[in-house]
Amino acid sequence: MNETIEIINTRSTLKEWLKEEKSLYLGNTRKRRIKTFLLYDHDYVIWKFVHALRICEYHYNTGHRLRYVLWQNRKNHIGAKIGITAWHNTLGKGVRFWHYGSVIINGYSKIGTGCQFHGNNCIGNKGENYIEAPVLGNRVKVGVGAKVLGNVYVADDVKIGANAVVVKSCYKKGATLVGIPAREVIKSEERK
Repeated sequence: MNETIEIINTRSTLKEWLKEEKSLYLGNTRKRRIKTFLLYDHDYVIWKFVHALRICEYHYNTGHRLRYVLWQNRKNHIGAKIGITAWHNTLGKGVRFWHYGSVIINGYSKIGTGCQFHGNNCIGNKGENYIEAPVLGNRVKVGVGAKVLGNVYVADDVKIGANAVVVKSCYKKGATLVGIPAREVIKSEERK
């Protein structure tokens, strides 16, 4: 299991991550960015949260305690308004929140690069041992209302269906998990 993620500990890494994630939320054209800003689009608001999160991570990892506290405060204020809770150094590069409203990511979780959250998600522990939290691989897509709970591992490119509750590890790359508790969907090609 890959329980470590790349962290932002240099200014160049910070700029690289911010550039990539800004294009995810605001697009690459000046016209789209201006339109998103003027309309105060939900992507713009989520981008403000991700931007504050990344700067908070940078200051935490480089030992700038006062700046870290200030950016942590800003991130928390934005997160409280839009309903997203995520701790520093838990989310890999290229994270995408599609909607705001009740996305909670435990501070001990590790989320790989390119993961997507569609809203009303909880990536957390079972309340028994707060340190045991989920580890999600790269490019995992978490559907609306889906939860990943406990000391579980989810492999790369896994799709977690809407309202699924994952409580057991899935080591198969590219699997699709649905249901409560979540189970892998067997595709018709694999049944033959």
